[in-house]
Amino acid sequence: VQLQASGGGLVQPGTSLRLSCVASGRFFSRNSWGWYRQVPGKQRELVAGISEIGTTNYLDAVKGRFTISRDNAKNTVYLQMNTLKPDDTAVYFCNLDRPPFFSWGQGTLVTVSS
Repeated sequence: VQLQASGGGLVQPGTSLRLSCVASGRFFSRNSWGWYRQVPGKQRELVAGISEIGTTNYLDAVKGRFTISRDNAKNTVYLQMNTLKPDDTAVYFCNLDRPPFFSWGQGTLVTVSS
């Protein structure tokens, strides 16, 4: 499985971005997926997860601001990020919501700065 994340960029605080991640291969709909983020010197953390049936969970720091969703027909998982803060600056990745993980891919860089 290859994972291709996109949609990142440089934005000002308080604005929004929508990230997309396309997964190649089969069985996308049978898996739970997650969005992760990582900043240099820190461990990668799970930001949001979505189960096969659409149940979601979020890191406390993003609750109420981020929304994860999925489109099984497109093998795609999304992360809508609103009211972005400088602390959201990171490289964002998608993968299964638990190990064993697929190869991580390059992720997409989100920079929140004025």
